[in-house]
Amino acid sequence: MIRGLALLLVLLVAAPLRAQPLTLDEVLQSSANHAPAIMEAMARERQADGRRLSAQGAFDLLFEGEAQSRLLGYYDGTSIEARASRPLTTNGGSVYGGYRVSRGAFPTYEDKSFTNQLGEVKVGAIFSLMRDRLIDERRARVGLAQDDVALARLEREMVAIGVQRRAIEAYQARVAAGMRVAVYRDLLSLATTRQESIERQIALGARPQILCIENRQNILRRQTLLVRAEQDLASTANALSFYLRDAQGQRITPGNDRLPGTFPPLRLPRLTGDLSAGIQRPDLHAILVRLQQAEARRLLAENELRPRLDLKAEAAKDIGPVGLGGPSRTPMEGMVGLRFSLPLERRQARGKIAEATAEADSLRLRRRTIEDQILVEVNGLAIQATNADRLVALAADETALADRMAEAERRRFQLGASDFIVVNLREESAADARLRELDAEYRRSAARAELVAATADREQLGL
Repeated sequence: MIRGLALLLVLLVAAPLRAQPLTLDEVLQSSANHAPAIMEAMARERQADGRRLSAQGAFDLLFEGEAQSRLLGYYDGTSIEARASRPLTTNGGSVYGGYRVSRGAFPTYEDKSFTNQLGEVKVGAIFSLMRDRLIDERRARVGLAQDDVALARLEREMVAIGVQRRAIEAYQARVAAGMRVAVYRDLLSLATTRQESIERQIALGARPQILCIENRQNILRRQTLLVRAEQDLASTANALSFYLRDAQGQRITPGNDRLPGTFPPLRLPRLTGDLSAGIQRPDLHAILVRLQQAEARRLLAENELRPRLDLKAEAAKDIGPVGLGGPSRTPMEGMVGLRFSLPLERRQARGKIAEATAEADSLRLRRRTIEDQILVEVNGLAIQATNADRLVALAADETALADRMAEAERRRFQLGASDFIVVNLREESAADARLRELDAEYRRSAARAELVAATADREQLGL
């Protein structure tokens, strides 16, 4: 007894585990992480982020150095200068600092080249008071580059939504193909079982020989239907492999041992009140970002209309013993200056303003068009999904009645009270009803999937 239980336990442990049905979440997770189209969109997002970093380089700290020495001539002056500057991120100006030291004699027209023996330290700043005060070319490029990153991210989301929608469609087609195979397999099984009964009855002389041939013909017809359904099933596995991938991104063709038996239970989004308030579509947000870019270009063009007025403040101090230039350099020096310029003909700036304004108007109209299209699409899909529930219920009732009729006709045939043609028609009618119910379930699931994608339901899309 104990030995038998031990042997049974060993057999149970050694037996291969039954493969679990493939789930939609597994497909969506695989697609979201490894689909080539999504990976490509992510690469474009990284590319846009690289352009943003490059634009921010306009505010990098800049170091400059210069040295010169007179090798021939009456004067033998030598000077070395180093300077570091950084543009301001809140103003069109910059701050700078430097160090300069000189040796030897310089002509009087280069008197500014003299320094004390330990050199001169200088710091200063330039501030834009009118033009470039609120926006300038460098800050505009950074802002536009940041918006490009946002656009690339939104484009990636749009690509991901499309890919996930197609992944759901491939999964639904796989489920429907598997169910059709089951219908035709059951239909064939009925004919095969009947063949054995007919052959026994013919042997007893209760049925004519021709009935056996007729049923075999019926078996061949049903086998043909089954083979076609199995071909469609294999095609859906191949299509689904584009979205089902391993950790290295290689395609996985799902086997029939993991064939799902039911359609995915997609939830209908809540669509009450203003539909646009609950729809977070990336394409709508992309238009807002482009409007922001158009506004930035308009502000930059208006900036070019303004006169330039820059304030410069600088402080310098020579250190160390007095050099050949004399003691006048020893006290600390402070300087304040203004620079003014006014563009007289500003056609280029006015043209840019008109272009940016027209672009913004065009984007606003496009946003309104897309909003209307989304509302019409979502409303239409909601109507389809609602009516699909009713069609599924009606198809289920029809299937139940057709099955009862087919079962009753088979009992009558076994008792000799029915004709072979009638029972065959009843069975095929029941199979057709099951197929119509399957198609109704498929259309309902497809409508819900379309609605999930149209409303950008990221949770159900596996994003």
